[in-house]
Amino acid sequence: MTQFDSCKCAIDRFQMPPRKGRVKKEGPESGEDSDEYRKKRDRNNLAVKRSRVKSKQKTQETLNRVTKLRHENSILEEKVKTLTKELGFLKELFIAHAANNVDSAKFEGIDLQQLLTEDTSATTSDTK
Repeated sequence: MTQFDSCKCAIDRFQMPPRKGRVKKEGPESGEDSDEYRKKRDRNNLAVKRSRVKSKQKTQETLNRVTKLRHENSILEEKVKTLTKELGFLKELFIAHAANNVDSAKFEGIDLQQLLTEDTSATTSDTK
């Protein structure tokens, strides 16, 4: 005798109590064709239909919002790329101007390359 067989025998020895559930009423009003039952079913069917329409509408709105946000995100990513290129160009322009400027005394003691490199690495890590 296997372990399963012993469990089955134990279940057979003890009868399970009857399942509790809704008890149907006996009588002339208990039939599924009654007006009250039909009205309840119709109201329930309409409520289910409204609920499904509302659910579909909410899902569609969410999908539309996701599409819109993805589009905005791609635009913003392009803007970041453009601004990053512009920043690089302006840094190079600044370095060229600072190197050729006769009033370069303002920049004495400042390592411009290191300063610009640190700023670039911070900008790059921010975009990731």
